[in-house]
Amino acid sequence: MGVVPEETINQFAALMEEVDEPLKRTFQNVHQGYPREPLIRFLKAREGNVMKAHKMLVDCLKWRVQNDIDDILAKPIVPTDLYHAIRDSQLIGLSGYSKEGLPVFAVGVGRSTSDKASVHYYVQSYIQINEYRDRVILPAATKKYGKHISKCIKILDMTGLKLSALSQIKLLTIMSSIDDLNYPEKTVTYYIVNAPYIFSACWKVVKPLLQERTKRKINVLSGCGQDDLLKIMDYSSLPHFCRKRSSGSSEHSDIYVENYYSLDHPFHLQLYNYIKQQSLIHEPVKPIKQGSVHVTLPEDAVEGAEIAKTLESELEKFRDLDGCPESLEDLKIDDGKS
Repeated sequence: MGVVPEETINQFAALMEEVDEPLKRTFQNVHQGYPREPLIRFLKAREGNVMKAHKMLVDCLKWRVQNDIDDILAKPIVPTDLYHAIRDSQLIGLSGYSKEGLPVFAVGVGRSTSDKASVHYYVQSYIQINEYRDRVILPAATKKYGKHISKCIKILDMTGLKLSALSQIKLLTIMSSIDDLNYPEKTVTYYIVNAPYIFSACWKVVKPLLQERTKRKINVLSGCGQDDLLKIMDYSSLPHFCRKRSSGSSEHSDIYVENYYSLDHPFHLQLYNYIKQQSLIHEPVKPIKQGSVHVTLPEDAVEGAEIAKTLESELEKFRDLDGCPESLEDLKIDDGKS
């Protein structure tokens, strides 16, 4: 839906005044000084229905309280080697900002293996990135650009996507469900680049199953997507996998390409140091112990599970195919614009 009517927002706000104090406290970490912003997001996620949006937000706040999400940025993943292994196998990083000041997150879907730790560690790390984005990155962008910035852009790199992706479906379903139910409307657009044949075939099957609000956010770009992405961001903010390579001289020559996923990248260094500092503030005496945070999967995560089953079914069809091309650069992908 487009603009949310003022009367609808006021009705929602009045309902939120009646929630219990623990929910009001965690709501402060959700709205970060802009209490109307999450009301609008949750209303959009429920097509403007106040009662459904209210239930969705209250369920989200209960989830936060029950899983101690407000303190998750004070729970480091230790030792550092374990966290480094997670970063090497769950590829996500901050590559820069759009021309409008939106953080641009690079996600290496195709080359993520998520096989170096238990699911709980990966979910913990994912939620920590979400919370750090909302509590640190977005407020900093708001200050830098002089306007309220509450959303981001994600660029999903499908390079290297293989049948082994089947092993990640459970984790991907959990993370997708957590995003849909607890961080709705936080991503303006999902740009999919470097799509190989396997993704292209599955996308045609999965796309009709998605809700309209989700489909409107997914944009499958041709090739690495550089030309399209340069319309909304500078070259310096393009992830390395979106940059064209040529044998001749180029206007943009990369002497050094940053690894946005590495623990050594400034984003991850700052994130990890922030979490360690918060842990010392919360428990300055007790030593930090190794142990993952167990976060419950939202009960309403039905759509994501059904899509995952369909995707798994489609990927299974490729198991008996020989000589399946890794990538079809010239494949025309239906992105809903034609």
